[in-house]
Amino acid sequence: MGGHDRKKLIDLALAPEPTIILAEDEAKLYLQASTMAVWTPRGQPFVVRLDPGRASTAFYGTLNVHTGQEIVTQAEHLTAQTTVVHLQALLDAYPRSNILVLWDKAPWHRGAAIRAFLAAHPRLSLLTFPTAAPDLNPQEHVWRATRRAVAHNHTQRRLPDLAARFIHYLQHTTFVSSFLHKYMYPVCADFI
Repeated sequence: MGGHDRKKLIDLALAPEPTIILAEDEAKLYLQASTMAVWTPRGQPFVVRLDPGRASTAFYGTLNVHTGQEIVTQAEHLTAQTTVVHLQALLDAYPRSNILVLWDKAPWHRGAAIRAFLAAHPRLSLLTFPTAAPDLNPQEHVWRATRRAVAHNHTQRRLPDLAARFIHYLQHTTFVSSFLHKYMYPVCADFI
């Protein structure tokens, strides 16, 4: 994060109302199962059914880096309009707090719809992660854990059933993140 970003962080930390820090990213879920190593009785192969199609659905996921709680929105397509729907869900989840969203430079994070939404909701601030640095985003680790628990070696026959399991896992799991202490704590240690 550059100097402008550090100043923005300090300004938010000094605001009279608390600031909720969230990390956001998107993921696609395919009915086609991905595979990973699995224990199975000797001589009995583990079978993962393959789906011949490419049925998929998309998710916006946002991690509260302090509490480990997740907010998720399912969408057919990733667009500026569906991004606005997810940003509204964040505002609804934290109705009395300033919100800082850390996200990447995806094309659906830009455009007139996003600019208009941000202008109408001044308690929502955005900072972008550096280009080509997905490991900095704690939400990427949430996706990895959720895919491992739900999408790898799955036996679901219908995408809506798999998507429901994916959402349930996200909403009922606490995802521990060291992001604040690792990256932001030195910037505003006296304010958080």
